[in-house]
Amino acid sequence: MRRMVLSILVDNTSGVLSRVAGLFSRRGYNIDSLTVGETQDSAISRMTVAVTGDDNILEQIEKQLMKLEDVRTIQELPPDSSVCRELILIKILVSQSERPAITAVVDIFRAKIVDVAADSLMVEMTGDQGKLDAFIKILDGYEIKELVRTGLTGLSRGIAAEKDK
Repeated sequence: MRRMVLSILVDNTSGVLSRVAGLFSRRGYNIDSLTVGETQDSAISRMTVAVTGDDNILEQIEKQLMKLEDVRTIQELPPDSSVCRELILIKILVSQSERPAITAVVDIFRAKIVDVAADSLMVEMTGDQGKLDAFIKILDGYEIKELVRTGLTGLSRGIAAEKDK
């Protein structure tokens, strides 16, 4: 089993997300992560999709995606030649005496405290999935009240243009 991250340029039309997600569900493929947003051209959106499977399944996913009329290009984002990031927001219950320790961990991980309440802190952090997982693990002794992850997003390094597959 291998993990593959795809950067997919699609027409920014209603229903395109449903059609792409439907392709996965109809064939019984699981999406590990999915993010979608407009590009610099408002007529085009970029989907970043992370999937896991054997080489045959991953090849089929790419072929099936290219058959969708809304899909313009697909590019695999290999770890060694791309930059992939994720954002998390974490609300941590903390007492006044615990705040310095949490602040120190936040600084070490280059995260940011974005909200302070009487009994909690909200931390924002971006990075690769390993960094985010390590940060969450460090917080194991604290009560995480809420946590949200955006999902993976990424681009290939350099100025290499995306190509049709």
